[in-house]
This record gives sequence, C-alpha cells and structure tokens, in this order.
Amino acid sequence: MKKLAVALMLSATPALAAEGPFFSLNNAEFVVTISFVAFLALLVYLRVPGKLMAMLDKRAAEIKSDLDEARALREEAQTVLASYERKQKEVQAQAERIVETARTEAEAAAAKAKDDLKVAIARRLAAADEQIESAKAGAVKEVRDRAIAVAVSAAREVIVRQMTEQTSDKLVQEAIGEVRGKLHLH
Repeated sequence: MKKLAVALMLSATPALAAEGPFFSLNNAEFVVTISFVAFLALLVYLRVPGKLMAMLDKRAAEIKSDLDEARALREEAQTVLASYERKQKEVQAQAERIVETARTEAEAAAAKAKDDLKVAIARRLAAADEQIESAKAGAVKEVRDRAIAVAVSAAREVIVRQMTEQTSDKLVQEAIGEVRGKLHLH
C-alpha cells in the first residue's frame, strides 16, 4: 500500500494538473521544462560535466596521493619508532651492564682497599714492634753504658785510693811484660 501511494505521488506532477495544452508557451510548466532542458544542453555544450568530472578526478588523485603519502609517513614513523625502541632497549641493556660493571669494580675496589688496609696495619704494627724493640735495646744499652760508667768511675776511685807508687810501678812492669809476651820481644 505504501508503494502505491508513493507511485501516485510521483505520477501526480504539476504538468498533469495544468489546464490547457502542455506544449504551449502560455503554459509555465512547459516553459520551465524547456528552460531546464536548454540549461542542461548549455552545460553539456560547455562541457561542464567533463570539467566537473576532471576536477573531481583531480581531487580524488590528490586525496589518493595524500593518503599514499600519509601511509608512507606512517610506515616511516613506525620504522623510526621501532628503531628508537630497539635503541632504547640496547641503551637500557648497556646501562645495566655499566651498572653491573661499576658494582663489580666497586666491590673489587672495596675488597682491595680492605686487603691494603690489613697490609698497612700489619706493616705499621711491625714498624711499631721494631721501634719498641729498638727503644728497648737503646734503653738496655743506655743502662749498661751508665752502669759501666758508674763502675769505671767507682773502680777509678777505688784504684786511686788504694794505688801507691809501688803498686803503680808493679802494674806498669806487669803490663810491659804482657805486651812483650804478646809481641814476642824477649
């Protein structure tokens, strides 16, 4: 039913509703129809549809070119993005290697410093022991030297008190005899 109503509406044009003959210049619908047909003929004569089609084809070609260029740029951008992502991964891996190397070197340096410190402490302890022994030996020598000096001084005083000229001559004669014995001068 709907289709029939649409068909009747389309068939009921103003040309069919006009009074009098349709093909008359007094009929406005006929004049409008002739003007419309003449306008369409003028458009065809001036090749407007061809020019419109050429313009549309040119615009379509430009759009296609822009789309191709955009597609190429997108592919290039994806390639660059992939390259940067790869480089980022490489740099990240390199940074991790550098950090690991630095950590290893720091641990090795700390261990070496610890060993060097132990060696330095051992050397200083040995040097301190040597200084103590040297100071001890020096003190012992000083005490002995002082004891010897005191003993010599005391012996001199004893000898001076007990020494007489006769004892002195006797000692000198004994010393000369000793020296001759040692030199073999009989």
